[in-house]
Amino acid sequence: MSTQLNETHDPSLTSWVDSANGGGSDFPIQNLPFCVFRRRGSSEAYRGGVAIGDQVVDLAALGDAFAGAARTALQLAAREQLNGLMDAGPAAWSALRLALSRFLRSDAPARPDVLIAQADAEYAVPAQIGDYTDFYTSIHHATSVGKLFRPDEPLLPNYKWVPIGYHGRSSTIGVSGRDFRRPRGQTRSSSGNEPQFGASRRLDYELEVGIFVGGGNAQGDSIEAGQAEEHVFGLCLLNDWSARDIQAWEYQPLGPFLSKNFATTISPWIVTLEALAPYRAAWQRDAADPQPLPYLDYPALRAEGAFDIELEVLIETEGMRREGVAPARISQSNFRHSYWSVAQLVAHHTVNGCALRAGDLLGSGTQSGPDAREAGSLLELSAGGKQPLSLPNGEQRVFLEDGDRIVMRGWAARDGRPRIGFGEVAGTVLPAR
Repeated sequence: MSTQLNETHDPSLTSWVDSANGGGSDFPIQNLPFCVFRRRGSSEAYRGGVAIGDQVVDLAALGDAFAGAARTALQLAAREQLNGLMDAGPAAWSALRLALSRFLRSDAPARPDVLIAQADAEYAVPAQIGDYTDFYTSIHHATSVGKLFRPDEPLLPNYKWVPIGYHGRSSTIGVSGRDFRRPRGQTRSSSGNEPQFGASRRLDYELEVGIFVGGGNAQGDSIEAGQAEEHVFGLCLLNDWSARDIQAWEYQPLGPFLSKNFATTISPWIVTLEALAPYRAAWQRDAADPQPLPYLDYPALRAEGAFDIELEVLIETEGMRREGVAPARISQSNFRHSYWSVAQLVAHHTVNGCALRAGDLLGSGTQSGPDAREAGSLLELSAGGKQPLSLPNGEQRVFLEDGDRIVMRGWAARDGRPRIGFGEVAGTVLPAR
């Protein structure tokens, strides 16, 4: 794991793209997150892009602007999907990042011809996601939800020993801005006898961080925890939409199924681990808790195994849109509260010989903090539907209603350094079919 800073992290750097300067953007020159995009409403092929201020650098338009390893990486990044770049490894990622940084700096010749305004772009899922695994890394979320589902044993004995995860559905992962139908399924009836079938009445969001795998491992091999971040291309925001009533009926004994696989939404931007190097945080484990087994431990874990990323959730109801009321923040948390680190998730996923591939996606699980206001789901905020949330226009919510739009945002900030953001991931609930 390398967290060394280099010239791309220099806080004094500015860009000839004016909107990237001054601290008002998620995307200063120190960030440079990747996406896949095309002009909105066009039939153009999707291709790789990088955010700078309120613009996208069209990587396909750069042609032969770079040389050596950066040129090779650029050719991979300009494709319709980023899997090739992800598979190329940290040296290629770093070479391209450095070349882009130098290309975009204030003292370089301006090239507005390679820019497209983000407002004029539409985005696609940035990689072919072969497999998707969702973890359960917030002990605060696990404990709160456990109290609702299993009052006698909220936190199961294995939680503090092993990163818990389940296999998700990659075919229903979409990019920010999507609308999706309220799911239908079986739920427990009020009589407790035969279940009933219909639209979910307890639809929820989950505030998560997505982890895109870079180079994978051969089947039968494992990735050591200390080298695991060399296999991580970057992070995004992730909303794991959840039907809590379907979940409560189906989750025992094998865990979530239809309650989770109907929709997952991610932000279009992938922030690289190199961009996040100045925003590392200490990873903490209570001394009274079990310490990680050797395969989940590594020298840099406690000093800088976590990421200091602020996360927030906002809601915009149909009524709020009609009345011109701005989306309302309903919670804010931080990724540093995660009980398991990114590297530990990768190491655990492969310790049995499971092969990860470039473009695979891992979800962090709902990121709730220790304070009740830091809960990453409505299930927690409403105490299982018993305590409605009051919104600025007088409406109340216990779970999501049709027309509700959820917006999640994330950013990293530190004194003396620029704020780098993840953009946002947004999605709207449509009525069930």
